[in-house]
Amino acid sequence: MIKNSIKKIKLKLSNNSYDIIIGKNTLDNVSKYFNLNRKVLIVTDSNIPITFINKIKKAAKNCFIITLNPNEKNKNFTNYKNILTSLVKNNFTRSDAVIAIGGGMIGDIAGFSASTYMRGIDFYNIPTTLLSQVDSSIGGKTAIDFSHIKNIIGTFYQPKCVLIDTNTLKTLSKREINSGLVESIKIAATFDKNFFNYLKTCPNIIDNAEEIIYKSLLLKKAVVEKDEKEKNLRKVLNFGHTIGHAIEESTNYKHLHGECVGMGMLYFSSANVKLEIEKILDNYGLPTKTNFDANKLIKLIKHDKKANDNIVSTIYVEKIGTYKIKNLSINDISTIISNNR
Repeated sequence: MIKNSIKKIKLKLSNNSYDIIIGKNTLDNVSKYFNLNRKVLIVTDSNIPITFINKIKKAAKNCFIITLNPNEKNKNFTNYKNILTSLVKNNFTRSDAVIAIGGGMIGDIAGFSASTYMRGIDFYNIPTTLLSQVDSSIGGKTAIDFSHIKNIIGTFYQPKCVLIDTNTLKTLSKREINSGLVESIKIAATFDKNFFNYLKTCPNIIDNAEEIIYKSLLLKKAVVEKDEKEKNLRKVLNFGHTIGHAIEESTNYKHLHGECVGMGMLYFSSANVKLEIEKILDNYGLPTKTNFDANKLIKLIKHDKKANDNIVSTIYVEKIGTYKIKNLSINDISTIISNNR
C-alpha cells in the first residue's frame, strides 16, 4: 500500500519532461517543487479553501490571484480573456508563471492561457479533485469550450511540474470522489484487469487515494510517453468519452464529468464487460443511464475532436484489460445509442 509517503512520477517526453509529486501535505513544501521566485498568477475556483491558496501565496515572490466559479460553463472565452488581461495588466513576461489550483476545469483554462500568452509561459498544476488528479493532471491537454462543444479549442502544453496533495480530497463530497474514480475505472478497464478488480472492492477511496492515483498515473504515463499528441495509442484514453461528453453537454451538465464518462463506457463494451462496469458503477452509487435527446447527442458527436469525415474513432472493450480501436460512422453510433436506450 502507498500511504503516508511522497511518490514521484517522471513523465519523459521528447521535448519536455516533468515530475508529478503525489502525497499528503505536499502543498506545505510547494516552493521545493515549483520555482516561485518570480511573478505568478494563481488561477483557482471559489470552492478552494483560502488556506491552500495562502500556502502558495506565502511562498511566492509576487503573487496575483484570479478566482472563477467552478462550473464547466465558465471554461469559456470570457474568462480566458480575463486571465490574459490580468497577465498583461500586471506585466507578466516569459520569465513568469501561471499556477492552476482546482479541478480539471481550472487546469484546462489556466493551462490554455499559459500556453498562448507570449506563445507560452511556465505553467504549474495543482489538481484538487480525484478526477483531475488521476486524469487531466498528466498529458498536457489544455482547452476551453466553444459553441456548446466541450474542449473544442485547446493546445497540447506540458506543465513544468504537477503537485498532488491528497489532503485536498477531504474537501470534496462523496459524489465528487466517486465521479472522479471513473477515470481510474476507465484506464483499468482498458489496460489492467487486476487494478480493475481492486477498484471493484476498494473499501475506502480516501484512505487509498495515493495508491489509486499513483497506479492510474503510471498506466496513463506509459500511454502518453508513446503518443504525446494523440495520433494513435492515446486515443484509448477516450474510452467512454465520445458519448460521455455529448451526454454532459446535452443534459446541460446535470451530471458530473465522471458520471457521464461512466455511462459512456457502457455503449462501447461487450455484454459481459457492460455488466461488470454497471456493477462497479452501482457499487459507488454512480448512474448507469439518463434521459437525453438522441438527435442532440448525435449532433454533438459529429463535432467530436475524434470525428473525421463522418467517421469517429471509438474505443471498444471486449474483455477487461483490453481494448480495440474502431472507426465507426455516425450512423453506426446512432444505431448503438438506439439499441442501448
